[in-house]
Amino acid sequence: MILITLGLIALTGIAIYWLRLRAALQAAPRLVPGTVSKSAASISVIIPAYNEADNIAECLQALLESTSLSAEVLEVWVVDDQSTDDTLAIAQGLQAELKDPRLNILPGQPRPPGQTWVGKNWACAQAVPQTQGKFLLFMDADVRLQLGAIEAALAEAEQEQTDLLSCAPVVRCGCLAEWLVQPIAVTVLSLAASFSQVNDPITEVAFAVGPFMLFRRTAYEQIGGHQRVADQVVEDVELARCIKHQGLNLRYVLGLDLIAVSMYSSWSALWEGWTKNFYLGSRRNLPAMAYLALSMMIIYPLPWVCLLVALATQNAWAVGLGILAIGGHYGLRRWEAKQLQIPTCYWWLSGIGGTLMAVIVIASVIKTETGWGWTWRGRALKTP
Repeated sequence: MILITLGLIALTGIAIYWLRLRAALQAAPRLVPGTVSKSAASISVIIPAYNEADNIAECLQALLESTSLSAEVLEVWVVDDQSTDDTLAIAQGLQAELKDPRLNILPGQPRPPGQTWVGKNWACAQAVPQTQGKFLLFMDADVRLQLGAIEAALAEAEQEQTDLLSCAPVVRCGCLAEWLVQPIAVTVLSLAASFSQVNDPITEVAFAVGPFMLFRRTAYEQIGGHQRVADQVVEDVELARCIKHQGLNLRYVLGLDLIAVSMYSSWSALWEGWTKNFYLGSRRNLPAMAYLALSMMIIYPLPWVCLLVALATQNAWAVGLGILAIGGHYGLRRWEAKQLQIPTCYWWLSGIGGTLMAVIVIASVIKTETGWGWTWRGRALKTP
């Protein structure tokens, strides 16, 4: 009886999760490929780069090839944030090779003594005074733009009179750790930051994704820019909150056809990245984190545990429920493949993935409350 009850709980949890996710994504506006800005407003793209030797060249080549906007309209600024690898040399070498007048390289300066600048905030703040664009696009080095992405984003911002447009990219998985965690993390974020609520000016729900944030320059300056959030680890969400609190227009859309990101190349990078973000992104909402961790354990590993125990005890009803629940995992991933362009690779390891997701959430709480292990690529996030 206990096994059957647990199987029913797991099956119900998967069904509810799937229904909520369907509702959330059906309400999500999408960046439309082929849309072109009518006014050709000037835009400055800022890419903060810290130890991005593996990414920076491909990122810049994809960006420059993705748009036909001229140097009179588009400028690209790469800010090397005191990298300890060859990021700066690679960027400068590409600049010399391409001789593209749109591309500019800025060697970043050390953080000011006596001030707290977290993560990429200092690099972004250094670049802005160098730029001229009416729009400011902050983009990460692991982003790959497709043809027409910038034009489509500008058209969306102009049509909707947007002060901050953030586009959720398609997440590309490389290493096994990404295949285990990223498909689950993407769905969690889609539920935690409802597109309809973020885009509703009446609600207080605010969210943005750091890989692609397009600001109207006047709005960015009005909220105080990255200096306003200098001490914030999850600066993208905090900037979105500042926009909304000022009564400005925040818009969050899916950019799956035009923007892609490969976030992590290893388990250690994935662990470092997600454990610094989850708890702070929720504004230290401990009950929400506890609920999320428990949900992950119910939805993902529980069906597999029930099935294995049921097979061992020859409980036919429990075996059937376990198979149905695991079939729900596959169905969910098949649906995600269509909606979010994340293939079903390694779906049968979803029990492990859900367990890792729960562990990441718990570790995020512990790391935040204790200050333990707050680093990114070996550098402390908080630098006095």
